[in-house]
Amino acid sequence: MSRSLKCISPIDGSVFAERETLSHEEAFEAAGKARAAQVAWSQRPLQERIDLVMAGVAAVGAMNDEIVPELAQMMGRPVRYGGEFGGFNERASHMAKIAEEALADIKAGEDENFLRYIKRIPHGVVLVVAPWNYPYMTAINTVAPALIAGNAVLLKHATQTLLVGERMASAFHSAGVPEDVFQNVYLDHDTTSELIRERAFDFVNFTGSVGGGKAMEKAAAGTFTGVGTELGGKDPGYVMEDADLDAAVDTLIDGAMFNSGQCCCGIERIYVHESLYDAFLEKAVAIVNGYKLGNPLDAETTIGPMANVRFADEVRAQIAEAVEAGAVAHVKTFAEDDGGAYLTPQILTNVTHDMRVMREESFGPVVGIMKVSSDEDAIRLMNDSDFGLTASLWTRDIDRAVRVGDRIETGTVFMNRADYLDPGLCWTGCKDTGRGGGLSVIGYHNLTRPKSYHLKKATS
Repeated sequence: MSRSLKCISPIDGSVFAERETLSHEEAFEAAGKARAAQVAWSQRPLQERIDLVMAGVAAVGAMNDEIVPELAQMMGRPVRYGGEFGGFNERASHMAKIAEEALADIKAGEDENFLRYIKRIPHGVVLVVAPWNYPYMTAINTVAPALIAGNAVLLKHATQTLLVGERMASAFHSAGVPEDVFQNVYLDHDTTSELIRERAFDFVNFTGSVGGGKAMEKAAAGTFTGVGTELGGKDPGYVMEDADLDAAVDTLIDGAMFNSGQCCCGIERIYVHESLYDAFLEKAVAIVNGYKLGNPLDAETTIGPMANVRFADEVRAQIAEAVEAGAVAHVKTFAEDDGGAYLTPQILTNVTHDMRVMREESFGPVVGIMKVSSDEDAIRLMNDSDFGLTASLWTRDIDRAVRVGDRIETGTVFMNRADYLDPGLCWTGCKDTGRGGGLSVIGYHNLTRPKSYHLKKATS
């Protein structure tokens, strides 16, 4: 039985798009078609798969003028920022560039008697469950390398960005990727879980909430289907006494507020050395007060609505609870704040880790700032979290950054930057952020399995 998925635009609360989910039979038929098509796809030359995928990427780029306002309508990002094609193309291009080396046989030795090596074999059918906050870039992280490696892919996108999968599938098909090899599918949660339980997929990559990740792992339990998860974060920034103050403020506040704070690797808590604390706070508040909250289709808007009213309600609740417990809010309510999806960006001080705003993922335009007196103090606070995605360290001393970074429970250590995904590095996390890794050579390893060859040349 199918049901309707509705994308509610945060701009005005109207239904922007609506699609029917696949029935049980239709969903299993789609997975079956993917499995049947995957064998021939995997047997195509690697360079041919690379060329077709990159042609699909270029076809998405050709749609950018339509995609940018469409994203604003679906999830509220201002059109002034131009969409996601830059990062989308950068990530796919890097994975295409390293594919031959990453997927090459691993030689284990050869002599007159034996030939031994390890091949990287595609899993088969990969399910990609993508989130709405960066819907193109998060999807391509897995879609491009999975296809290049020889897998078939089913893409299930978030309801909030209902049209993204359609765009990607249309572009890739127009470039020559077979329709059964890359499919956009509309699935409800129950059907998705049933497909996983029945081994319709050989690997599942999920980006989303901790609850969603648990549901994926529960569905896969006992099937031995691999599950890669990236479940969000509560990423810290630490500003040391020798930091470039202006650069630190500009980058960390942008990392906290860009995309209305809706970024898994966004900065959600900042620890500043006591010698710079007052100056950092003053500059941070000035930056936020300069934002223009409004309709994302307006070129003057610098911060748009949150993607859904319920997301904004959660951020407001965290802020209200913190203020009631003694936190200080430094930004007065913007005139455009409607109590719904349009939310005033906020900076909080006098916060503690007893407050949800410093402990649970906010995923919105709010950041708490605390004063610290030493690296030990900062490390303790940064590690006092259920999440571990990225950490941003600000210092002029690279050796110190490495020493501190070695002690932080995180997936990525940044020095003097934040909120950026480098496709040459593994995108990974620890604790409730999940497990697995995307992009880089490790991304290819996670989307394939090793197969060993031990070949004896003669028996006499």
